[in-house]
Amino acid sequence: MGRMYAGILGLLAFSTVLTRTLIDGTTGVVALQTATVCLFAFAAIGYFAGQIADSIVGDVVHTRFDEELAAREEAAEAKGSA
Repeated sequence: MGRMYAGILGLLAFSTVLTRTLIDGTTGVVALQTATVCLFAFAAIGYFAGQIADSIVGDVVHTRFDEELAAREEAAEAKGSA
């Protein structure tokens, strides 16, 4: 998930900054340099945000799976002793 977020945020930042700098009348080289720096910065932010989100989702799914498994085991034990 981190790589996907990195790609999305990086390209979004690149295109936004490139468009903004060209509209402001900045030269092409400076516009590309600024957009490239923003691409890498926002790609890094997106990567870490995606890794954190992936970790959180994985933990929640794992916890719910363990709870469901425990509930089924309790139901099976209660059914077996009755």
